[in-house]
Amino acid sequence: MESNSKVTAGHLKRTAYLYVRQSTVRQVFENTESTQRQYGLRQRAIALGWAGEGIEVIDTDLGQSGTSAVDRQGFQKLVAEVGLGRAGIVMGLEVSRLARNSTDWHRLIEICALTDTLILDEDGVYDPSHFNDRLLLGLKGTMSEAEIHVMRARLRGGLLNKARRGELRCRLPVGLVYDPQGHVTLEPDKHVQESIRLLFSTFFRVGTAHRVARHFRDNGLEFPRQVFSGPDKDKVIWGPLAVKQVLEVLRNPRYTGAYVFGRHRTRTEADGSKKQQRLPRDRWQVFIPDAHPGYICWEQHERIEQRIRQNASAYGIDRRHGPPREGPALLQGRVVCGICGNRMTVHYRCRGEQLLPHYLCNRHYMEHGAPVCQTIPGASIDRAVGRLLVEAMTPLAVEVALAVQQEIQARLDEADRLRGLQVERARYEAENARRRYMHVDPANRLVADSLEAEWNEKLREIVKAQENYDRGRDRDRKVLDETQRKRLFSLVQDFPAIWDDPNTPPRERKRMVSLLIEDVTLVKKEEILVQVRFRGGATTTLTLPLPLNAWQGRKTTDYVLAQIDELLKHYTDGQVAALLNQRGLKTGADQAFTPASIHWVRYRAGLKSYKQRLREAGMVTTQQVAKQLGVSEPTVKAWRRKGLLQGYECDDNGQWLYRPPSEHLTLQKTRKKGAAQQPVHVASSEATA
Repeated sequence: MESNSKVTAGHLKRTAYLYVRQSTVRQVFENTESTQRQYGLRQRAIALGWAGEGIEVIDTDLGQSGTSAVDRQGFQKLVAEVGLGRAGIVMGLEVSRLARNSTDWHRLIEICALTDTLILDEDGVYDPSHFNDRLLLGLKGTMSEAEIHVMRARLRGGLLNKARRGELRCRLPVGLVYDPQGHVTLEPDKHVQESIRLLFSTFFRVGTAHRVARHFRDNGLEFPRQVFSGPDKDKVIWGPLAVKQVLEVLRNPRYTGAYVFGRHRTRTEADGSKKQQRLPRDRWQVFIPDAHPGYICWEQHERIEQRIRQNASAYGIDRRHGPPREGPALLQGRVVCGICGNRMTVHYRCRGEQLLPHYLCNRHYMEHGAPVCQTIPGASIDRAVGRLLVEAMTPLAVEVALAVQQEIQARLDEADRLRGLQVERARYEAENARRRYMHVDPANRLVADSLEAEWNEKLREIVKAQENYDRGRDRDRKVLDETQRKRLFSLVQDFPAIWDDPNTPPRERKRMVSLLIEDVTLVKKEEILVQVRFRGGATTTLTLPLPLNAWQGRKTTDYVLAQIDELLKHYTDGQVAALLNQRGLKTGADQAFTPASIHWVRYRAGLKSYKQRLREAGMVTTQQVAKQLGVSEPTVKAWRRKGLLQGYECDDNGQWLYRPPSEHLTLQKTRKKGAAQQPVHVASSEATA
């Protein structure tokens, strides 16, 4: 009667919503009694006064967990209908069916209270706007959340107890399998084992996951991958090696033979999404070393983890000891600021077609917006450190060269062996396909045709694998043919030649530096102080002059300026440029001289032009001569061409300057009646016509 009294005519005018949910798909098929009880609440709504067409069943969340509302479309629809005021009553078998999360449950209660919506479970009807009913609903929600926590804790405790004994079966990475007794052992397939061992050995050699994947790709090698779901579950398939797959193998401690459990923690974000976080080793729940056979030892795994961290930090602000890259900066990842002690990054600047490294200490700038500590051009520093290594490490040249040869040969042998295993695998699969085809009834053409097509496909794969094997062997022979072997041994005796060889890539030089040098500390003041710390603790200090600025490096030398100054006494800019080019002299930018470059040098150095020097010597222009002689300018030019006047071409634009007419001479003009004017003979004060 009390329940009926809470239902009013206003409630009956609105829709009654029945929410049905089971936590898993397995419960949907096996716990049918619970599902029937939930659907049975429809009769309770009819008994309270709702008509059959006024009851809506929301069962789209069957098989969904109630711990979150993010993926439950049905629950979201229910909340929306309640919020719009369309629901008169919300029905669920118990609170746990509606929500296992207090946040979602209390949000529903709050909305129901605001819209005057009732809530019904198997125990009765509740009005969220009444304090006592709201208190009881809150307690039920808390108990529902605690119930799921207790159930999970019990299940988790059983798993953890079994894991502490190393008996809990976990999904194994490719290359490890369970034997019939349940013990972990190596994959019996030798091809899989050799591929995994090659991955680890290649990483120890090259140092980065990208270069490991590149090595497999360049040599035409495939890598195994295990299928964990679908019709091909537990099957090992082969394909190209991706960088992500390399990192997964390198970071997995199971390859060391250790049993681990609880390496990751899953957290729920604000939007309901799940985020997995890798935990440090001291927070792993179970760690049992040497629990089963492995591919590497634990010490090697630790070195791998350290190298991966160094590689990752090479992209960050600090860039500590990153892997050798292709850039020309010799000391990349090994330069320390002598002022603040932070690692210095590398920036490149282009000068023409050349990349010039600059070592930059910008950590305080990146983190706090403070000024950059110091920026030092690195070309001269790299050259000085390179000379230091050549002088200090020459006795080790033979050992280094022999180690390089052995490493290259071992690398080629590993690749050749794996390509041979690929051919063997292709032949084995083709033989299996042949046996299946031979055992089929020839009359059953549907099956026989399919098996015959499969056999033909396997035969084509044999041809493809054999061609890949042959190409690889031919390429490997070209890598280390007899001529290159002799060249290698000829360079063994001369380490400076190896270092200065232009064909030696910068990455390889940096790898040699990483084997010999711990770090280099730089301080730039009036000079650049370079302190080199070698492996083992020995140190060497170098003092280098500050490199020239760009304009200083392009400045014309004093010797060339003196030559230009001397030539400008007798020649124009164009003539001076031609004479300097004949003498093999260059501008500060190492270019041939032009009239424009001579003009720019004169302007920057304050040198007077040939025209200015003639004017200072008393030379006059054509207009001035014509005025003094009382003739026209064309007449002056004609007299110059006939040698009656002495002139000088003062620039490259055809302008002339003349010696002034003598003041003590008078111009004699002879005019004859009916005759043209005759040219006048004029002599300068220094020369006569």
